[in-house]
Amino acid sequence: MAKWFSVGFWESIARIILRNRITILSIVFLLTVFLALQWKHMRFTYTEANLLPDHHEVNEQYNQFLDKFGEEGNLIIIGIQDSTFFTPKQFGAWNTLMTNLKKSKEVDLIISVDDLKKLNKNEALETFELVNLIDTTKIKDAKYLLDKREELFERLPFYEHLLFSKKAGTIRTAIYLDKKIVNTSIRKDFVVKNLIPQIEAFEKETNIDLKVSGMPYIRTLNSQNIVDEIGIFIGAALLVTSLIFFFFFRSFRATFISMCVVIIGVMWAFGTLGLLGFEITVLTAIIPPLIIVIGIPNCIFLINKYQQEVKKHGNQAKSLQRVISKVGNATLMTNLTTAAGFATFIVTDSELLTEFGIIASINVTLLFILCLLIIPIIYSFMPLPKDKHLEHLDKTYTRTFVNWVERTVKNRSISIYITSIILLVVSIIGIYQMKISGSLIEDMPKKTGFFQDILFFEKEFDGVMPLEIMIDTKRKKGVMKLSTLRKMEEVQEIISEIPELSQPMSIVNVVKYSKQAYYNGNPDYYELPTAQEQGFILSYAKNATRNSKENFMKSYVDSTGQYARITTFMKDIGTDKMEKIEEKLWDKINKVFPPDRYTVTMTGKALVFQKGTNYLVDNLVMSLLFAIFLISLFMAYLFRSFKMVLISLIPNLLPLLITAGLMGYLGVPIKPSTILVFSIAFGISVDDTIHFLAKYRQELQANNWKIRKSVFNALRETGVSMFYTSIVLFFGFSVFMISSFGGTVALGGLVSATLLFAMLSNLLLLPALLLSLEKTIANQEEFLQPTIDILVEEDDKETQSKS
Repeated sequence: MAKWFSVGFWESIARIILRNRITILSIVFLLTVFLALQWKHMRFTYTEANLLPDHHEVNEQYNQFLDKFGEEGNLIIIGIQDSTFFTPKQFGAWNTLMTNLKKSKEVDLIISVDDLKKLNKNEALETFELVNLIDTTKIKDAKYLLDKREELFERLPFYEHLLFSKKAGTIRTAIYLDKKIVNTSIRKDFVVKNLIPQIEAFEKETNIDLKVSGMPYIRTLNSQNIVDEIGIFIGAALLVTSLIFFFFFRSFRATFISMCVVIIGVMWAFGTLGLLGFEITVLTAIIPPLIIVIGIPNCIFLINKYQQEVKKHGNQAKSLQRVISKVGNATLMTNLTTAAGFATFIVTDSELLTEFGIIASINVTLLFILCLLIIPIIYSFMPLPKDKHLEHLDKTYTRTFVNWVERTVKNRSISIYITSIILLVVSIIGIYQMKISGSLIEDMPKKTGFFQDILFFEKEFDGVMPLEIMIDTKRKKGVMKLSTLRKMEEVQEIISEIPELSQPMSIVNVVKYSKQAYYNGNPDYYELPTAQEQGFILSYAKNATRNSKENFMKSYVDSTGQYARITTFMKDIGTDKMEKIEEKLWDKINKVFPPDRYTVTMTGKALVFQKGTNYLVDNLVMSLLFAIFLISLFMAYLFRSFKMVLISLIPNLLPLLITAGLMGYLGVPIKPSTILVFSIAFGISVDDTIHFLAKYRQELQANNWKIRKSVFNALRETGVSMFYTSIVLFFGFSVFMISSFGGTVALGGLVSATLLFAMLSNLLLLPALLLSLEKTIANQEEFLQPTIDILVEEDDKETQSKS
């Protein structure tokens, strides 16, 4: 296998590429057309990320809940906080809005003040009847509406926290969508084309500001933000990288060629998404701009080498051949390490990250092939670069920077080590201050209207993220036993005491309302019936709304009467706080519902996401360790020296620790978006190490194993390219900081910082280590092995004769 990656092998590849230019360009064109045709198969996600594997216990419990009670995330809520709402004009407009929404086939049920039902006792039939709270023929009577407002707020405690909040007089309406369309594009069309236009029309007519939330609404607008940002990211990444590229090279031609390469790479990335049938999520959406940011450094190394060769001897054919044969293997290995950083996400057993890892690693590898094929071929059809295009090789600022690096390594190695140790210690202290966040909404765009509405409902109704408790009584009709209802009431009392949770709803509330209705609507009787009252009140309740679409009971009890649910809503709280809340709830649940007689599960989308975050953090730590191990294997194969592997890892692990420490000091929590930083940054930062050590090994041969001379020669030649690529990567990843998603902003900022630290570490700490440990690592016997040519950019005959 070593022969495959020898210089001779790459010389053969160079000959094949340059002798078959038209054929290769034709193949690239046809592949681009084919992958462009796959765009039609791209799918956009209609749910929030599921971070857990399908077979995980938490996911299985959630699916069991859905089997019993259906999709929990089918509720859209509309809030109104306006003193003029109960006036004829405003209430009439509201009645029209609700009537129109009820006509939509996507809507299953609407519970709204204008059509609110209340229970009345029918003694003749021994049942409760649902009657309208408000007579729509009287809504033009201002006094009538005010009376009904008072009745709602003072005499119907069943609806408190469900449809109104006393503390600020806020009214809430519940719109239940058809559960079959909740996770489909139909939901998106309803929200965007039906619900939002009607709400905007109502606001314009009445001058009332409506607050809208609920998981279907949040999912729709959040997904739309993801889609909208893809184009912004791609445009910003192209603009930033092209400007920096042109600033360095001062060549429209080189800039245009590089942009063409990465644009084709982006087209291929979209094509592979469609070909594999993966959804566009908040993670896969950043792959196209990632391709641009990662692709430009490939172009820099290849074009920089070509221009260096042209400047050296002026022979175009020779220059192009050497670009492929000398830089090809080093560039391949740097791209493989980057791809390996992404590929490690595949082992997390999370569908979201697995798809991200597959697409990213495949396209990074394809991008290398594109760069290696297109750049030499395009340049072969063009005239030699002019002197002005080569001036950047001797620019004052680059020469000044490289000279500063050289002087620092030569004269201040002790200062480099002391600084590194201080940074390490300070970073470790910061790491201990890091926290884990499992918030479902934390990374959502903070400045959007729907996020502000989430905060409104958190304030008025204590949250919008559903938390469900499902109780299996293990016998049919066990839920309606008075003893079971009292146990459920005890659990609800604990929930009511927790400020981060909203007032719970369950069959208990329905039965309480039934007793109130039995006593002619007197709110003093809103409580569970006594043992004596149980028989006749529950028989009334069982008959109430039978076979009605608006049956209160069917939302909280399954058809067999064996399973019940308690629904509450969570505020946006962190993982640590939620774990304490869980512990408190489970203490009460296990006392009230003995596990040998009842099976109780706690679930809900928000809880599943938090559990998924913890699972992901554990697995991504393993993923990072796997990335380090995998890349260490690459380094071991390249250098065949355990000591060199350790030396190459040190300057790449230190930046990761510094970034982790910064996260602790700045209060940036560990979450799915930020934990990705380390594997991505590590895979990319190792590239500089490979390029530097590859040149270093070449210089060792050329300079008869003179360590110091080889180190500084390698610094001079690779320093400029390392500086260029690191600056491009820094500003390229900084593009993600314009995102409205907190996770994407954190990802961009942290990766940028890590890569900047990595550049300085590879330019300062790595050479210093090589110089300090020269006697133990740089002996000819250790390096002179059959695979010595694997990564050596072997010079021409004059270099060989020189050595």
